[in-house]
Amino acid sequence: MNALRLRLRIPPGGIRVDLRGVTPATLCGLDERAAGALQIAHGNRLVELGDIFEIAVERRDAEAPTLMLEGDLRGVDRIGWRMAEGVLTVQGDVGDYAGCGMRGGDLLIAGSAGDFTAAEMAGGRLRVGGDCRDFAAASLPGSMDGMRGGRFVVHGNAGERFGDRMRRGTALVFGNTGDYAASRMVAGTLAIAGACGKYLAYGMRRGTVVCLGPRPKASSTFAPTGHDIRVYWTLLRRHLADGGGQFADLPAAAPNRFVGDLAADGKGELLWFD
Repeated sequence: MNALRLRLRIPPGGIRVDLRGVTPATLCGLDERAAGALQIAHGNRLVELGDIFEIAVERRDAEAPTLMLEGDLRGVDRIGWRMAEGVLTVQGDVGDYAGCGMRGGDLLIAGSAGDFTAAEMAGGRLRVGGDCRDFAAASLPGSMDGMRGGRFVVHGNAGERFGDRMRRGTALVFGNTGDYAASRMVAGTLAIAGACGKYLAYGMRRGTVVCLGPRPKASSTFAPTGHDIRVYWTLLRRHLADGGGQFADLPAAAPNRFVGDLAADGKGELLWFD
């Protein structure tokens, strides 16, 4: 199995490049010439992949399909779109829809990512070394379900509507989140190490939100409970510890627990520490 390296020839400027269909599984069985002949969208026209990227085979005996991207990729969208297997690493920042619809494999982004990162993600592991903008781990326009599985880690800050309509999976944010994080959340686990914006968990139905930073300004439609969650918290903190950083050393004592959003007949839970 080949391991390929794609280096952006020149920054695309104001014209967006769409990399849907360019995944480790589709490229790593090809040589440089065949990979370079694949067609991708550059603005409103189709071009060959080799016109935008320099392509080189790094290894021919890789254990898993491996693809490496280099360059200023802020104008390159849909990196890892519906990726199902293999390893895709990116050195630097990327555009919108990174890891969108991802079903398996590992996507590692060293820099920051744009809007709709991990939107409707269903499996695999996605790690962003910097920030991500709005609607990460959320649903695409017109869809009812956001993130549906897998593990998504953001080492920086996240924008607004993080985890909107999230249904399954685990999402961790090491920094702060914008307004409406976990809005309309259906299920899954979302953990935030920094500060939360306004309207946290607005319209939440089920699921778990863990806040390690300042006490969140939750709506009055969340109510405290007196349940003993020590056993549940022991299991949850082990699950979150795999994310490393602030999540690796969570307090052994159970946090405060509030349930809601009661205005939406919700049964979700917000967990935070005094």
